[in-house]
Amino acid sequence: MAAQTQPSDAAEPPARPRTASVMTHHRPGQTQGALGTLRAAAAAAGVTLRFDVEETAKHVLVNDHALHADAPLSDDVELCVVLGGDVTILKALRRYAGTSVPVFAVNFGEVGFLATIDPDEVQDGFARAFSGEFEVLTLPAIALELPGGVQAAINDVSIHRKVGERVARLAYGVNGEEVGSVRCDGLVISTPAGSTGYNLANGGPVLAWGVEGYVVSFIAPHSLTARALVVAPDDELVIHNRGRDAVDLSVDGRPVGELGPGEHVAARFVREAADLAQVPGSSFYRRIREKFGRLAS
Repeated sequence: MAAQTQPSDAAEPPARPRTASVMTHHRPGQTQGALGTLRAAAAAAGVTLRFDVEETAKHVLVNDHALHADAPLSDDVELCVVLGGDVTILKALRRYAGTSVPVFAVNFGEVGFLATIDPDEVQDGFARAFSGEFEVLTLPAIALELPGGVQAAINDVSIHRKVGERVARLAYGVNGEEVGSVRCDGLVISTPAGSTGYNLANGGPVLAWGVEGYVVSFIAPHSLTARALVVAPDDELVIHNRGRDAVDLSVDGRPVGELGPGEHVAARFVREAADLAQVPGSSFYRRIREKFGRLAS
């Protein structure tokens, strides 16, 4: 089943949330106004907001009839509201992956490609969120098989040489068949949602939301022939470190380990991982125009 950018005619609309967890980025002064609007909208809709210990301390919150402070993040909520950029949104998507809890995000970051509304739209946006007037886009992920367990990337996996070390030599194969070996600073494995990030900066192709498959692109390849590769959704990708130095592994920009000389790591496509809430009328192509057109102007 492909990720859906619009719900089908048979899909049930989201239920009106009764409880919602809240996650914000690390600059509380920037989100103070939106947080006040969020609390007012929740109180009016009869929704209880849950803030964990970190969020409670960050915003100096106390319990009231519509706010539960020092509440651990749990799965027994109907919505997660994020005030932040893509890093915070990705954190929320990973936390609620596999739980069917949609993440409704307000952009307080540089690009905010995963956000559904901007700060000047919170009045109407929160009212819609708490009325259940949103659509749900199910995002895929990349599962990375590591010695310590599986790591899931909503955006991308990056493999890159350590600072000050030699250029890496990375070989990659699909379903046991080696495709190539490239001297480079690293490579990026991206989902469609992540293809507009690190992959795009590498000159890799943008994959529209709803495309099944993932893309491999190279960071500063020392080759005239290295090209990005789109991998089919049911094919397993294996990366081999053929160099003499260890390389670093990151998932959605977070360090998760390293790949030593002679070692390899396997990645596979997971069709349904996390749910992103969208206001009605949102589209991938409108996001491309508004987000990247805005940055170019």
